[in-house]
Amino acid sequence: MPTIAEIKSRMRLPIIGSPMFIVSNPDLVIAQCKAGIVGSFPSLNARPAEALDVWLVKIKDELARHDDENPDRPSAPFAVNQIVHRSNDRLMHDMEACVKHEVPIVICSLGAREDVYEAVHSYGGIVLHDVINDFFAKKAVSKGADGLIPVAAGAGGHAGVTSPFALIQEIREWFDGPIALSGSIATGSAVLAAQAMGADFGYIGSAFISVKEANASEEYKQAIVDNRAEDIVYTNLFTGVHGNYLRPSIKAAGLDPDNLPESDPSKMNFGSGGNTDKKAWKDIWGCGQGIGAIDKLMTTAEYVDQLETEYLAAKEKICG
Repeated sequence: MPTIAEIKSRMRLPIIGSPMFIVSNPDLVIAQCKAGIVGSFPSLNARPAEALDVWLVKIKDELARHDDENPDRPSAPFAVNQIVHRSNDRLMHDMEACVKHEVPIVICSLGAREDVYEAVHSYGGIVLHDVINDFFAKKAVSKGADGLIPVAAGAGGHAGVTSPFALIQEIREWFDGPIALSGSIATGSAVLAAQAMGADFGYIGSAFISVKEANASEEYKQAIVDNRAEDIVYTNLFTGVHGNYLRPSIKAAGLDPDNLPESDPSKMNFGSGGNTDKKAWKDIWGCGQGIGAIDKLMTTAEYVDQLETEYLAAKEKICG
């Protein structure tokens, strides 16, 4: 199993691009990894299920070709996200593909299962697990997770409500393994701040929705540029689990963002992307509070260049 130091040695910046339902595709992952950060995608994005094998072959081949042509600037590792919730009837199929292709990093969400962790460990892979509080963090580590992704207040998708300052502090009291902090991170200075708080990586999702390679509509991409933190709504209506979504997309679906009903958590459904007529993330656009930092459309390479400039400037300001 590679160490954090070994993973970082192949990374230009300590950043993991988070897996986003529908949005994250092989083109985005490849672009992120070539730019020097970890790229990831949910296995459920590959549809039908047989497409997952095709996606993994494409990613591995493209990154291997890049590494051969750029020995002094190798690609970063990639990751696949597995929804471990019981509604995901593809989990075993998708895990078999991950084992077959020896996916370097597997990100688990919405459930902790020892058999899933063991499958990743069987070939030397690393398991990172999404958590929204200290209780779930301890549960994931007790079952064998190697690292944690604290999804703090303000993160896109299924976010928690705890401040990143509090969440990192509580987890670091007992856990010294790898941590990737999620929650409104969209600038290089925010990545440095995450490290100062005790994280190993910044975890960036929503900002990448706007890049050229992302599988999002032009309207969705422009909405990332045009909107700010005040335009994010926190609700459990669309999947049964609380998450953050763009207010304009909720209005466009004919709903009142300020008067949304509560969903029945027992009807959680992630395999189809939602449990209402308007589906998350197809119709109702997931998004975190950090989008105010995005003021133009860019390629992945251009955005990572910007992140690096911001990161180095922030480090110079603090350390200088």
